[in-house]
Amino acid sequence: MTPYHWNITGKTILILGSQGLVGSAVKRRLSNENCHVFAASRKDADLFNADAALALFEKIKPDAVIIAAAKVGGILANRDNPVTFLEDNLLIQLNSLRAAHAVDVDRVILLGSSCIYPKFADQPISESSLMTGLLEPTNDAYAIAKIAGIRLIDAYRQQYGHTWISAMPTNLYGPNDNFDLQNSHVLPALMRKFHEATASQVASVEIWGSGTVRREFMHVDDCADALIFLLKNYDESGPINIGSGTDISISKLAQAIQAQVGFKGNITRDLSKPDGTPAKLMDNARLLQLGWEPKFDLKSGLAKTYAWYLENIA
Repeated sequence: MTPYHWNITGKTILILGSQGLVGSAVKRRLSNENCHVFAASRKDADLFNADAALALFEKIKPDAVIIAAAKVGGILANRDNPVTFLEDNLLIQLNSLRAAHAVDVDRVILLGSSCIYPKFADQPISESSLMTGLLEPTNDAYAIAKIAGIRLIDAYRQQYGHTWISAMPTNLYGPNDNFDLQNSHVLPALMRKFHEATASQVASVEIWGSGTVRREFMHVDDCADALIFLLKNYDESGPINIGSGTDISISKLAQAIQAQVGFKGNITRDLSKPDGTPAKLMDNARLLQLGWEPKFDLKSGLAKTYAWYLENIA
């Protein structure tokens, strides 16, 4: 990788999706930098509307944009609403990047997801695995939208010389996560289940699927730190993975959350629910080679997240 440095001092950084899990973490992280931050939410611009997106960019005139805005959800939400996940994410990306080009934004980071990689990719999953096999069918619409975003970033690099990049975080959790039991991701859903089971003193908590599939989890503050590191130090085409480098089975994850919450009952399994991809561990070697590494292990990350849940949700 070619050495690169971008000076953030005094620059204006626009965060799209600033109220979500990643966007709010990026906002917290940028408070430690000597820069100007505009944290945009839906009230500032409807990113499904090209004119509204352009008006926002013309107003802010950012030096850099972090596109954390996206339509996201858990395995059932993705499976049952493929049109929504495909169309919404395509529109957000297309309108945001068109606007960034129109006002000549210097740096853009487009956030994707580990689901862009094939269902049966070799583990850990390297960036070179992209488009080498079939996607997981329960979230292929979302994945295809994100793959299109990566290609669009690279097209802008190729055609116009923009120093724009695509970053692919692993499964994230932390403050401002979605704890809804029907459309959230597995970790916050389990945390809420165990908390409510403890409060109501029920005998057991049910997890979806076999519990044998393996997933990688990263605290969102680590992801935000990695994104700012990449903003300053990275300029290459194609995706770059952001991961913790370790994975865990869903059964072991459930036990870890059970211990953190203090639930004393049993764990059961609903085998009628889909498992999804058998394993999904990201190869974060390229990021580590650049000199970045995560700060949170799963135990400390769960503790911090549950403390936030107790204060803000429970």
